Amino acid sequence: MDHVTVRFYAELNDFLPRNRRQVPTTYPLARRTSIKDLIESLGVPHTEVDLLLANGESVGFDYVVQPGDFISVYPVFESLDISPLVRVRPSPLREPRFVLDTHLGKLAGYLRLLGFDTLYRNDYDDATLARISADERRILLTQDRGLLKRSAVTHGYYVRAAAPLDQVREVVRRFDLAGLIQPFSRCLRCNGLLHPVPKAAVLDRLPPRTRHEYDQFWRCEQCDRVYWQGSHYDRLRALIAELMEQVQGEAT
Repeated sequence: MDHVTVRFYAELNDFLPRNRRQVPTTYPLARRTSIKDLIESLGVPHTEVDLLLANGESVGFDYVVQPGDFISVYPVFESLDISPLVRVRPSPLREPRFVLDTHLGKLAGYLRLLGFDTLYRNDYDDATLARISADERRILLTQDRGLLKRSAVTHGYYVRAAAPLDQVREVVRRFDLAGLIQPFSRCLRCNGLLHPVPKAAVLDRLPPRTRHEYDQFWRCEQCDRVYWQGSHYDRLRALIAELMEQVQGEAT
């Protein structure tokens, strides 16, 4: 049987069994296959890959693997200029917007808290998520490798962390979002934008204590929910400050 040797680099090894990480590994080549299908059959979603080399030559996802090939697979490059080579994923989206799978509800809330356009519903199925990502040019965040292997998905990311706070730190680092954070600008419930509203316009909707203690209010343009800087505000502000400090500290 013919064989092909594959070497994955950097964080792409997260998707591999421990005995196949960081080393060239030889696999049987039983049939004619594209390099995209080959790397996904080994567990790595195409959305995680930015550069492919076959025997030292840059190739695209449609390259047909040949017996004896040595394939090198590299992750997304954020700072290294590889423009002379063939980048296999589309250019980064100008505006970071997200759609999240059903298991990442808390992460969705944190991203909205930071001001990022984040679609989330707990009843989206895989086909719907892939369609939304493609049609609305949103980055699909998921912990489902199979979902990222769908051909319709061009911009996606496999979230490694388990805890929601660790997840939001990971996403902010991965997509270099620290400079784009606009806290308290989106509705945590529906993702709509918040706008200042006169107290008189919402007075009849406020609890008695809130009417007495607060004068600044914001209203969601989409679901009409009213916000104010209540007891939870200082806690959330401290959380955002801690997140920013950690992300910026790691970048220096």
